[in-house]
Amino acid sequence: MEIEDKLSKLKEHLKQLESVAVAYSGGVDSTFLLKIAHEVLGDNVIAVTARSSTYPEREFREASDFVQEAGIRHIVITSEELDIAGFSDNPTNRCYYCKRELLAKVIAVAQSNNIRHVVEGSNVDDLGDFRPGRKAIRELGVASPLKEAGFGKEDIRILSKKMNLPTWDKPAFACLASRFPYGQKITGDKLHVVDQAEQFLLDLGFRQVRVRHHGDVARIEVAATERDKFFDTEIMDRIYEKFRQLGFMYTTLDLRGYRTGSMNEVIDTTLQDRE
Repeated sequence: MEIEDKLSKLKEHLKQLESVAVAYSGGVDSTFLLKIAHEVLGDNVIAVTARSSTYPEREFREASDFVQEAGIRHIVITSEELDIAGFSDNPTNRCYYCKRELLAKVIAVAQSNNIRHVVEGSNVDDLGDFRPGRKAIRELGVASPLKEAGFGKEDIRILSKKMNLPTWDKPAFACLASRFPYGQKITGDKLHVVDQAEQFLLDLGFRQVRVRHHGDVARIEVAATERDKFFDTEIMDRIYEKFRQLGFMYTTLDLRGYRTGSMNEVIDTTLQDRE
């Protein structure tokens, strides 16, 4: 299907929904979805963003700035994942608990504002990875218009660039809880350490970063095209010293570089509910 056909299908789908609350993180997908929904439905659209310890302040500021400039009504809620029973134990279906808690709160906001439907930004490329959160989306009856219209990530970036959206080339982002191996306890302090470590790398000029927390070992993932920056010994020394201050005894570079869902590589997804 041509990209313009997908766009027409998306708009028609949103038009039929009449009013929507967009679960809005400020990422590439949810920003594109929110923008199109606002074009189609106008004031019958609200953006709902959850603040929590797994969501860096920099991400919230960018999301908030966008809706303010676009003139879209923005409702901010609190969704503290660490308070969810079982979440901090970091089981392989951790994202299910998180997504269900978040979307249930977005549904409550929608109902209190007389909004008929809740939508979220999954696309067809998300079907290729282990994502337990999809189960919560199904259970709660939340719509995924981008997926239904056949949009992949590249389609979304192409149209986002054409629409001059600031997120068109924004690096992929996932909540900070994804930085921990399954079974490793997640705490507020650990989340804060990861956030500080990643912010330090961003401040050094890296764009796509993940700091995977393996106890006293930090495993850094950066985009494949950025790995050569680590041949600079001054950069290496600065990162090592900063990470030591944050509590990491050892700091390593993942030689494969960043890839989505690297913590899922230890899972036999054939034994999991991929949907």
